Amino acid sequence: RLLRYFLAVAEESHLTKAAARLGIRQPPLSQQIRVLEQELGVTLFHRLPRGMELTESGRALLDDARNIVALVDQAVEGVRRVSQGEAGRLTVGFTGSAAFHPFVPSVIRRFREAAPQVRLVLEESSTGELMDAVGAGRVDLAFIRGPYGLDRGVVVETVLEEPMLAAFPADHPAVKGRSRKRIALSKLADESLILYRRHSGPGLYDAIIAACGAAGFSPRVAQEAPRMLSTLSLVAAGLGVSLVPASLRRVNIEGVVYVSLTHPAELRAPLNLIWREDSLSGATRKLIDEARRHREEFLA
Repeated sequence: RLLRYFLAVAEESHLTKAAARLGIRQPPLSQQIRVLEQELGVTLFHRLPRGMELTESGRALLDDARNIVALVDQAVEGVRRVSQGEAGRLTVGFTGSAAFHPFVPSVIRRFREAAPQVRLVLEESSTGELMDAVGAGRVDLAFIRGPYGLDRGVVVETVLEEPMLAAFPADHPAVKGRSRKRIALSKLADESLILYRRHSGPGLYDAIIAACGAAGFSPRVAQEAPRMLSTLSLVAAGLGVSLVPASLRRVNIEGVVYVSLTHPAELRAPLNLIWREDSLSGATRKLIDEARRHREEFLA
């Protein structure tokens, strides 16, 4: 503050004009200039009958004062930009299947456009690993498929839900040689199922098991894959049938045919956004807001 007062007087060469520029009265300004001189132990101005003239010491301080004030303004602006989510660093995690939903890259693109100065770091991992990373503060927020472990201070917000599809090998009798548009979940009772392993994605895994039980059968889980895309590779190899979120239809893997369920409400895949309840940076809040705004547009 004292340096700002000094600069105003130095640039105006007049106490009254400097006081008007600063929006204060002349006597307090004169007093503050004397306080600065006392602190520095030098005389900064010659008091003239019609103005103020810098002394040699005052001229020596002028450039440094301007630099110091500029650095303070820069620091304040930087802090504000970080607080408002316009600067800083943001680590966003996502599971493999979440990344294929068009909503996720769209939100990230919109965030990048709204906050180009934020250093954005993207990490793909399993649901369990991302929950742990968010809980430990290594990842700021993440898009996952199923919530669990809510006792770790992690907030889970469902942004969207989508139906699940059955993924068949292309030469499977149920799809070979004809165009089957839908199939009942109960028709998979005798099929060997390939699922995304429970440790990596307990939400979807448990939802599939529960839906099969509601359809009247206990599923035969023949294989568990470490990644969602791995399940599709095993399906293409003819090792069984899988159930995957509808957005994975965009993954055009040769040898895999996607079939909708006759009652899609029986089995739906959530797309959740998670973050730590007690650790919300400005950039984290900004991305959450972007996701919420985009959800309204996405569902419209």
